[in-house]
Amino acid sequence: MSIVLPPSAAPRSAYPPDLLPARVRRRLLELAEGPEPVSAYLYDGEVAAGRARALREALPRWASVHYAVKANSFPGVVRALTPYVDGFEVASRAELELALAALREKAPEEDPPGGAPGGAPVPVVAAGPAKSVPVLTALVRAGVEAINAESALELHRISRIAVAEGTTARVALRVNPADIPVTGSLRMGGEPSQFGVPEPDVPAVLAEALRLPGLDVTGFHIHAASNNLDADSQAAYLRWCVEWSVRTARETGIELRHVDVGGGIGVAFEELSGEEPFDVARFGELAGRVEPPPGVRVVLEPGRFLVADCGWYAAEVTDVKHSYGSAFAVLRGGINHFQLPTSWELVHNVAVLPVERWPEGLPRPEAVDARVTVVGELCTPEDTLLRDVRVDRVRAGDLVVFPYAGSYGWEFAMHSFLGHPVAERHLL
Repeated sequence: MSIVLPPSAAPRSAYPPDLLPARVRRRLLELAEGPEPVSAYLYDGEVAAGRARALREALPRWASVHYAVKANSFPGVVRALTPYVDGFEVASRAELELALAALREKAPEEDPPGGAPGGAPVPVVAAGPAKSVPVLTALVRAGVEAINAESALELHRISRIAVAEGTTARVALRVNPADIPVTGSLRMGGEPSQFGVPEPDVPAVLAEALRLPGLDVTGFHIHAASNNLDADSQAAYLRWCVEWSVRTARETGIELRHVDVGGGIGVAFEELSGEEPFDVARFGELAGRVEPPPGVRVVLEPGRFLVADCGWYAAEVTDVKHSYGSAFAVLRGGINHFQLPTSWELVHNVAVLPVERWPEGLPRPEAVDARVTVVGELCTPEDTLLRDVRVDRVRAGDLVVFPYAGSYGWEFAMHSFLGHPVAERHLL
């Protein structure tokens, strides 16, 4: 069995430290003055809010932006986004509770209506291929806008819960289309998958859903790919989802009111090295040419796109080691705090922030003008975050800082492995 590591960063060089915002550098150096070695996430809620505001303003009025809480569930980030999004996408009871709390804070005078028949829905949609009965029960009781049902069995479970609760649950059928007009680094449609109902099975599953009590089938969920950087193809995908949903609803007797196109908007992790970011204005212009039928709500579920660049993961270099011609910067942290580069096999570049404080009389190993591999504190060679990046200098006691760490960072990590303390989280 081969060990999966991030690809080599060569011939890249580390980012200069002054690329980090001044407020980030100041806060990290303050943390470095403390008694514990630094291992922390910093988040800037204003950056996330700016992303959400720009996307919301670019889109036509019929589109709804629901933040995918799984990308970053830090309460301060969720609160910063809440005024600029139309709702939330959740995949667990914990995320549902976080979304409901944010919505109550946004409009404290309005109590969530819950699952009362005829009540206005709470602007939350729910996804996940294996929703448990407790999760489904919480969603039904909350009266969410749509439970994206993944199978015929899940529809039956929702029906039983809704009948027992004396309410009606709004559901959208998640579909795995036979073919999709979009590309991305992570595909969840157009191929065999645990996600959704295969397109050929949709008519039979919908017919079954329409016979079940306690269900209001409002439309479809088609989340088929992620991390698409091309605005034109993303807009074409949105158009295709709307047109497919209209046609399928007509053919199957569904009163279409809801089309959820998922997330999929990509993040240019190497934007600082010249990778082209997603063109929000172009996407909004093309989306505006799509004409959903009156009364149809089109939901987008951006996650990573809204929060990736609002976060930085920083870890103190506990040692610099030289082994058979290779140099290693060993961190107080690693994939137990920031697993994304290893799991997704990304070159996720860093900046080295010098820290001048160092105990007198203690040797201070360093690597100068060298290719360095950044590793963590875990007892496995898989704990490798970045390979072969050239640095001017890195010393024990300096901080290695990963920009673009605001999404799938803390939430995606292996917190319990070896039992080291988890990374702190701070809101700037």
